[in-house]
Amino acid sequence: MADRSPTSSEFQAPLSHITNPISGNQFFVWREFLWGGIAGGFGEGMMHPVDTVKTRIQSQAILSGSQNQKSISQMVRSVWAADGLRGFYRGVTPGVTGSLATGATYFGFIESTKKWIEESHPSLGGHWAHFIAGAVGDTLGSFVYVPCEVMKQRMQVQGTIKSWGSILMKDNICVKSNLQMYGYYTGIYQAGSSIWREQGLRGLYAGYWSTLARDVPFAGLMVMFYEALKDLTEYGKQRWIPSLNSYVNISIEGLVLGGLAGGLSAYLTTPLDVIKTRMQVQGSTARYNGWSDAVRKIWMTEGMTGMFRGSIPRITWYIPASALTFMAVEFLRDHFNEKLENDDNTQEIASLSIEKKGSIREVA
Repeated sequence: MADRSPTSSEFQAPLSHITNPISGNQFFVWREFLWGGIAGGFGEGMMHPVDTVKTRIQSQAILSGSQNQKSISQMVRSVWAADGLRGFYRGVTPGVTGSLATGATYFGFIESTKKWIEESHPSLGGHWAHFIAGAVGDTLGSFVYVPCEVMKQRMQVQGTIKSWGSILMKDNICVKSNLQMYGYYTGIYQAGSSIWREQGLRGLYAGYWSTLARDVPFAGLMVMFYEALKDLTEYGKQRWIPSLNSYVNISIEGLVLGGLAGGLSAYLTTPLDVIKTRMQVQGSTARYNGWSDAVRKIWMTEGMTGMFRGSIPRITWYIPASALTFMAVEFLRDHFNEKLENDDNTQEIASLSIEKKGSIREVA
């Protein structure tokens, strides 16, 4: 039998898994879930004290009525005088836990969706696709985020056990019907088990729909603004300063554009945040009977000022928190994605080499 050399078609199959990247899980960008989780927890941990001030300002009407509400500076001094530094970090553990979950699903789903659109359905691209991807990703994280948010905000409002007791005594007349709304929480486990015993699943998911009503548009707007600002920045660099790419670090770009996108989205969704916060803080003795009732009562008693109460600390929180989160994500992508891709390619080349040898032996 005459020897024959293997033809190119016989090597085509082993090469196909490299030349054609589409495989069973080609759209599932697992790295983005990891980077998003790390970045989300990092941003929340860094900016938690500002979030505490925002939560306390928005919750004043629950504890002491609509009169004599403190300004930002007064609230900062009040928290510091009553609880010191610990007061600003009350609830940080459930806060970071919730942000880890929602950060992972948010960025992971966004990037997986973007890859799916780019490779399979390019006609669906555009900023509205980013909006939908961000909204869906945040919704997926809400199953973990909302119970953590309930625990976090109640712990933020309470401060230390000494200040919580003094608040109830001082405002006894205003909160008389709410004295038993919930006891003092010493930590995330005790808070979760206490809410479960007293209110069940409904207590842990208090304000769930109002949270989605806030976070779905916020998450969608933020990624849409971020991608639009990235496109605008890229267009500006190519048109006017082509050499700027050599000098602008991608992490710094993420810091600036992420901050702008987060701040604008935060301001536009402040009324939704006010409603969500009050429904989650009120406890078992309900002041508001549902989302629409909360909107009506806040508007009737406090007007537009009440709807945008806490907007300044909310923006003050979200600008740096979003900036740090997007910076962290871009940094992790820039420093680790290439290395991981190179490792994957090395494994693929090694696999190809083995397959080639096997094919040659079979032909011989």
